[in-house]
Amino acid sequence: MFDPDTDLVKRAGAGDRAAAQALMARHLPKMLSLARRMLGSQSEAEDAVQDAFLKLWTHAARWTPGKAKFETWLYRVTMNKCYDRLRKRPAANLEEAADVPDPAPRADRALETADMSAEIEAALAALPERQRAAIVLCHHQERGNVEAAEILGVSVEALESLLARGRRALRSRLAHLRDG
Repeated sequence: MFDPDTDLVKRAGAGDRAAAQALMARHLPKMLSLARRMLGSQSEAEDAVQDAFLKLWTHAARWTPGKAKFETWLYRVTMNKCYDRLRKRPAANLEEAADVPDPAPRADRALETADMSAEIEAALAALPERQRAAIVLCHHQERGNVEAAEILGVSVEALESLLARGRRALRSRLAHLRDG
């Protein structure tokens, strides 16, 4: 197994600071990215990676080429440093956990939303076909006016007129939702 870091690790193990710096330059961005995703904090990630590179400096002389690639070993060390930090985080007290509000919408709110959606769909279905098509293409399918006009076989001005009439009709039919 070819490992491009073998020579640098041997030199770092012998105390060569330039070799250690070269290893850091090569692997630091990947290790920081890993730690940031694991820990969710830039400063904690930097601390964990610093600990991993400190371990590299102190253990490089004992690293045995051929067992695993150096980069694999460094990933493992970095992961372990992240696990250590995650384990040291204070666990939530059960009494405090009971006071955390449920982020899910309340059941009555979900029913209101479903009823509102049904009313909007009914109002949309009641529009004349071409107005409904214009609204659906532009608002639900996110097509631009030029593309929607092309699909409907009308001019952009005609599409804009269909949209304006459709929106007015929807506003009128759904005014009670805005008032409530």
